[in-house]
Amino acid sequence: MFEIELGDVQAKFADIVWECEPVSSGELVKICADELKWKKSTTYTVLKKLIEKGIFQNINGVVSAIVSRDEFFSAKSRKFVDETFHGSLPAFISAFAQDKALSAEEIKEIQQMIDKFRKDG
Repeated sequence: MFEIELGDVQAKFADIVWECEPVSSGELVKICADELKWKKSTTYTVLKKLIEKGIFQNINGVVSAIVSRDEFFSAKSRKFVDETFHGSLPAFISAFAQDKALSAEEIKEIQQMIDKFRKDG
C-alpha cells in the first residue's frame, strides 16, 4: 500500500513525474530546475520521500510511477468519502449537490455510471 497524503511541494513534483515518466533522474533534475527553480539536492530529496511513500521508483536512474495518477486520486477520494461520510457515496453526492445544482450533462454522466455498475455488478 502507498501513502496518499502529499504536501504542496510533493504534489507539484508528483505531477511532473506523472507527466514525464519514464524519465531519467538527470532529466528530472533539469525539469525541476526549470519549472520549480529547484537545486539537484531538492529534487533528489523529494524523490526519495515519494519513493518511501511507495508512489515512485528509481531503477537504474529511470524514475517511473508505481502508482498512477488515476490510482492515487482514486484512493485519495475513497479515503475522503470513508473518513468524512462513513463510506457512503450517496451521502457524499448529496452533500456535493446540495450547494451546487448538477447540470443535465452531469446527471446524465452519473446515471451512465450507475447503469454501468448495475450491468457489471
